[in-house]
Amino acid sequence: MAHSIIDTRPALRAEILKTAEAAGYLWQKGWAERNGGNITVNITEYVDDEMRSLPAISPRRETGVYLPHLKGCWFYCKGTGKRMRDLAREPMENGSIIRITDDCTGYEIVADNPVAPTSELPSHLSVHDYLLGKGSPYRASLHTHPIELVAMTHKREFLVKDVLTNLLWSMIPETKAFCPRGLGMVPYMLAGSVGLAEETIRAIDDDYDVVMWEKHGVFAVDTDVMSAFDQVDVLNKAAQIYMSARNMGFEPDGMTSEQMREISDVFGLPK
Repeated sequence: MAHSIIDTRPALRAEILKTAEAAGYLWQKGWAERNGGNITVNITEYVDDEMRSLPAISPRRETGVYLPHLKGCWFYCKGTGKRMRDLAREPMENGSIIRITDDCTGYEIVADNPVAPTSELPSHLSVHDYLLGKGSPYRASLHTHPIELVAMTHKREFLVKDVLTNLLWSMIPETKAFCPRGLGMVPYMLAGSVGLAEETIRAIDDDYDVVMWEKHGVFAVDTDVMSAFDQVDVLNKAAQIYMSARNMGFEPDGMTSEQMREISDVFGLPK
């Protein structure tokens, strides 16, 4: 078996295996059909001097965006056209480690294989650049297609700011407790477009960690990929509860305003 860059670096290996584990969960839940979804993780803190001296295994490639806060940063990225179920089994065969070039407009693949990163890399990197620029501890971005949440964006009423957030919070106490910033909403835009990246950043700047892309999927950010997954998982469970009630023929009451305030008090959340 070929030697991998992560074999002698336990902390880096653990972070990438965590990403692989999350990828497996996305597939198991049916949120990652074919090659759907993307993951990018900032792994700069795990890069040692020996790694920094490694030569690139691919020509320099343009990102198409200027990323001033990512100079010298390293990322693990799901490969373009690669499946989450395959990444779960073989993360270094279905993803790659890249470093951002010093001019902040390109990247090089360093290891393990010359697997081209996700085609939505510029969007993901733009978000990472924004997060680092504001001093955020968030290092992971996750895009996936949670069935029930996507279905709910086909109802115009739910696209209004915070309508869906408040509905999901009211379905089960854990939703507000573990997703206290709720769900941002971005109207339909072409996947991978600069416009979509800009609107996503605007939503994150509006204090959301999970952003819903109308009729497409979600984009979540957090300290690591598992934490980002957890937020999406909790929100989608609330959507499932809502749909289960509707399938039984009734509109769920949801928790009252008083009950929601009580949760906020207990968990020290904004009202």
